[in-house]
Amino acid sequence: MSVPPVDSLIETALDQLDGANPPIDRKVARSLLTEALGLLGDGPHPLDLKIAANALKEMREAYEMFAPFRDRRKVTIFGSARTGPDDPVYQQTARVAAELARRGWMVVTGAGPGIMQAGMEGAGREASIGVSIRLPFETGANPVIAGDAKYVSMKYFFTRKLMLIKESVGFVCLPGGFGTLDETFELLTLTQTGKGVPVPIVLLDTPDDPYWEAVDTFIRDHLVARSMVDPDDVSLYRIRHDAEGVAAELESFYANFHSIRFVGDRLIIRLRDLPSPARLDDLRQQFAALSRGGVIEAVEPTAAEVADGDHLSLARLSVDYDARHAAGLRLLIDRLNAA
Repeated sequence: MSVPPVDSLIETALDQLDGANPPIDRKVARSLLTEALGLLGDGPHPLDLKIAANALKEMREAYEMFAPFRDRRKVTIFGSARTGPDDPVYQQTARVAAELARRGWMVVTGAGPGIMQAGMEGAGREASIGVSIRLPFETGANPVIAGDAKYVSMKYFFTRKLMLIKESVGFVCLPGGFGTLDETFELLTLTQTGKGVPVPIVLLDTPDDPYWEAVDTFIRDHLVARSMVDPDDVSLYRIRHDAEGVAAELESFYANFHSIRFVGDRLIIRLRDLPSPARLDDLRQQFAALSRGGVIEAVEPTAAEVADGDHLSLARLSVDYDARHAAGLRLLIDRLNAA
């Protein structure tokens, strides 16, 4: 039996998806199908193929689970699975999650015990989303989220971390072990390198337990001092000690700043209100390093944004962005929020 050419198989599959709601981006879908068929044609080792298939399956399940809540603000809480209910850190986490839920945030955690369960207890089941990892010592979801539609279980850490980060616009990191430090530093790395969009990252200590203060000291005394990170990189996170301070930190990040989008080589910063001309002049001088040409200017929605209907009512600044200065972008956002 002759097999149809790959291009013909792809176009036939795309034709069958016509009429999907929301519409399928044929260019992106064609790329996905091309790479999938290309992988099969490469004759991969069965284990390699299994990893690729399982990863795609997990991502599909997670996308489907998150889809109904796409328009709700979400904050991810990271922290140790080993923290018990009597620990002040556990109680602090529950207070923070309750305060954020009261302000309309959904709380995303890894759905396990410890800090993850504390976050869900504070937020309540309705405002909680869980993305768990299957481990020998974590046999399922915690009782707050078990059996809920807002829960998905994953085999791979890398797919799980993607989903814990991708959907949230704020992050709160509690004390934890290797896993928590891994999650926190990956989040900081994504922001530092411009692979992730600017987000508020809050490191939460209890008043009498300076866990993150010690990490901050290590960063300043060893990483900054050795020029392994830039001095401005410490601005990518904030250390707080109380629930109200965490909530205020998250919400102040979006006081005026709304979102960013890349259009070609330009970074478009969407705002609720533009700074005054005099203030914008000051910002151009303060943040000249952010732009290759030194230009930060107010603009109308770009053609790409108009075509997508992408927040057209918001004000906009355009920056010919130099991605080596991601910490500077965080500082610019702080100034725009204070303008």
